[in-house]
Amino acid sequence: MKLAFVSVENGIVAIGFRKMAAVARTMQPDAGVYYVVPAQFFNPLNLILPNRVDKDIFSEKEIDDIAEHLALFDMVCFSSMTAFSALTKRIIAKIRRVNRDAYIVWGGVHSIVYPEDAIQFADAICVGEGEKDFKEFFTFFRDGLDFTMTKNFWFNIGDRIIKNGFSPLNTPQEMDSFPFPLYADRELIYRKNKRGFADCGLSDYLANNSLCYNTVWSIGCPNKCIYCSNSKFTENDKNYKILRHPSVEYIIAEVESVLEKHPHISTISFHDDSFMAIPYATLERFASLWKERISKPFCVLGLIPSYVKRDKIDVLVNAGMIRVRMGIQSGSDRILKFYKRPNPAGVILNASSVLAEFKEHMLPPSYDIILDNPIEERDDVVATLEMLYEIHRPFTLNIFSLRVIPNTELAREFERLNINVQDIKHNFLNVKPTLANLLVYLLILFKPPKWMFRRLLGRVKPFHEKQCQYPVSMTILRILVYAKKALVYLRFLYFDAMLGKVGYILYKIGLIKYYQRRNKRYVQ
Repeated sequence: MKLAFVSVENGIVAIGFRKMAAVARTMQPDAGVYYVVPAQFFNPLNLILPNRVDKDIFSEKEIDDIAEHLALFDMVCFSSMTAFSALTKRIIAKIRRVNRDAYIVWGGVHSIVYPEDAIQFADAICVGEGEKDFKEFFTFFRDGLDFTMTKNFWFNIGDRIIKNGFSPLNTPQEMDSFPFPLYADRELIYRKNKRGFADCGLSDYLANNSLCYNTVWSIGCPNKCIYCSNSKFTENDKNYKILRHPSVEYIIAEVESVLEKHPHISTISFHDDSFMAIPYATLERFASLWKERISKPFCVLGLIPSYVKRDKIDVLVNAGMIRVRMGIQSGSDRILKFYKRPNPAGVILNASSVLAEFKEHMLPPSYDIILDNPIEERDDVVATLEMLYEIHRPFTLNIFSLRVIPNTELAREFERLNINVQDIKHNFLNVKPTLANLLVYLLILFKPPKWMFRRLLGRVKPFHEKQCQYPVSMTILRILVYAKKALVYLRFLYFDAMLGKVGYILYKIGLIKYYQRRNKRYVQ
């Protein structure tokens, strides 16, 4: 039986997909693993000019090429987020035209968040954690047994849809037994210029991930923010709020296995939703083993303000934590309450003060913020700008225009309010060039005098009001923000954001290793 796993997203980070591909290879060692990448989403030019990013840019001929190759398999398992669901549907439709007998499975975030949509296009969808249940499903399918009772799966039998219930969430002990995520192991990527799949090699990893390895240690989130897909996971199983993770030894061994294949990796990024909710004793054990066996810089890209504690930050910084990312979303308590995010502005400012204590040892913290919310009033916009004015410096922002994930509580709330908001298929980096949004970018660059700030505040308007827009000024400010970020990265010799071979060349000539040897945190 021929099995293929296909990731459809911008880039090859694909952490959850890699976990499932590794499970598939334990059962089917020759399973094909494929990446369909519409665009390099985090290319600096795309960040500066977000209108360039098109999430569905494959021509019909290219879709034909992709589908004709995948149609050679008996079972094709897709993984995609909702932003790429339309592209996934196009590929599935083409596969069915070529090979009507190909069995289509759809997993990933979209099938969990919006299963009613995904099941219309696939023979089976995975609606929960798949590591254990996919094994059961695939074994039964391969052996000709009845697989339609598998938990965490829905099945489309033609005239009816079978909706099975959920399995218990993976336990830490079970997570310890799972294979490491598939990495640099017989993968293929679609090349538009050659119209075909080719080996995914070092140059592809450098072009997409630079010198960084991306992973997740802990699963779960104590919050239930209505704009986030995690809210759907918690809706399916309330225990998703409880943090779970494999052992410290497991995550250390996972990183070691990657460094054996790609010793040039200079930074490891943890994309956990709530890394700081891990108990202090566990983080202390992690820090000790990290310094002993890995001794490289790492980033934590999922901080919740209320969990930012000085003792935890201190132990992680001493182990090599060089960058953090924290969601703040808004400075308005009213909007934060609307998002059901229990971190008012005061908590955010307190967390920023803790992070500011470590500014000599870390890159400026990166804060997520959501703009262009149609229910915001002028007071909400002003509250956000005032918080950014007062927040401890230095910092940078990840600025997002509000987009709605279908079938989430946020989607239902806007439907109740009879407000139309663009969904997640539209580029969420493309914020409106209003005066209020220009000020957000300006505050990253410098803190203007109070009198100037107050005068500018007096002119801002909420998103829903008609107002002047300044696209040229927005582009200029974006360029200045990313130029400033590049200078800071250069100061820390931090190259994980430098896509392509430049960082790799610096590694090869020994510059990065020299810096890390000089930094006492990374000396074994």
